[in-house]
Amino acid sequence: NDKDTATLFEAILKNADVEEGRPVRSVGREGLEYYNNLGYVPYDVGVNENVARTLEYAYADFTIAEMAKKIGKDSVANEYYKRSMNYKKLFDKETKWMRGKNEDGTFQTPFNPLKWGDAFTEGNSLHYTWSVFHDIKGLMSLMGGEQNFVEKLDEVFEMPPKFDNSYYGFTIHEIREMQIVNMGNYAHGNQPIQHMIYLYNYAGKPFKTQEKIRDVLTKLYTPTPDGYCGDEDNGQTSAWYVFSSLGFYPVTPGVNQYVIGAPLFEEAEITLQNGKIFTIKGQGNSNENKYIQSATLNSKSFDTNWISYSTIQEGGELVFEMGDVPN
Repeated sequence: NDKDTATLFEAILKNADVEEGRPVRSVGREGLEYYNNLGYVPYDVGVNENVARTLEYAYADFTIAEMAKKIGKDSVANEYYKRSMNYKKLFDKETKWMRGKNEDGTFQTPFNPLKWGDAFTEGNSLHYTWSVFHDIKGLMSLMGGEQNFVEKLDEVFEMPPKFDNSYYGFTIHEIREMQIVNMGNYAHGNQPIQHMIYLYNYAGKPFKTQEKIRDVLTKLYTPTPDGYCGDEDNGQTSAWYVFSSLGFYPVTPGVNQYVIGAPLFEEAEITLQNGKIFTIKGQGNSNENKYIQSATLNSKSFDTNWISYSTIQEGGELVFEMGDVPN
C-alpha cells in the first residue's frame, strides 16, 4: 500500500544518504561520504573493493531514480539519475577499463586489469567494467562506439585465463573455476560477469550472444555432483540458467525489459501467476542449430532483441526459427 511504499522509500533514501549509525560495516554503503562528495569511493582511503562499490552504488542510484519516478517524485528521480552516471568517473580512457581512482583524482598505479580483489570483489577489472547495467550505450560511447565495444567484449573471451592473485596471496576458488571453464577471462562461476554475454546485443551482434550462451548452458552446467561451475550465491547461477535456457535474461533488473538470447529447448511453457501461459519455441533447435534466423510473436514478425515483462504477462507464443549459421 501507499504507506508501506512511502516508508520503504524513506529507508532507501536514508541508506543512500546517511553513513553514521550503521550497526556493522557490511550493512549499507561503505565509503558513502566519499561517494556522495566525489562521485566515487577512492582507492587510497582504506575502503577495499572501492571500484566494485562505486559501480554498484551507481546502479542502485538508477533503481532509486526509477522508483522515485514511478511514485511521482520527479526531483528526487532527476537527482538519482544524475548520480547513476558516477560510473564514468572510474573509466580509464587510456586502458578502456574501470580503474581505481585516488582521492586526489589520479588513477591508481600500478594498474593490472587482471588483478583480482583489491579494488574489486572476487573479480578483476575485466569482469567489473561491464557493471553498468543501466547505461550500456553510455559505456559503449566511452569505449569509442560499437566496434570498440565488441572488440573489448571479445578480448575477455579470447585472452588466456591469466590472473594476478597477489591481493589474496593465494589462488581463490573463483580464479580456479575461471581457469577450468576455459573461456578466457570470462568467469561465469562468479556472478558479477554473468550478464556480460548479453551485451553483444547492444552493439548489433546478437549472434555472438547466442553462440556463447549455448556454450555456457551446455558446457558449464551438468547433471553431476560437480555440475556447477562455481558458487550458487542466492540462486543467481541457477536463475541465469533458467532464464537463458528459456531464451531471454534481465540484464537490467528494475526495468520492464528482458534481452533476447537463444532458447535451449524446442519448446518451453511458463505458467504465469495470472493463469495465462507464455510459450517459447525453438523450431529446429539442436546442438548445431543454436542461432536465431527469425522470430514471430503470436504469429506476427518479431524483430527486436528484447521483450517486455508486460508482453510476457499477456501470455502467447514466441517462436524462434533456429539455424546453424549466424544471422
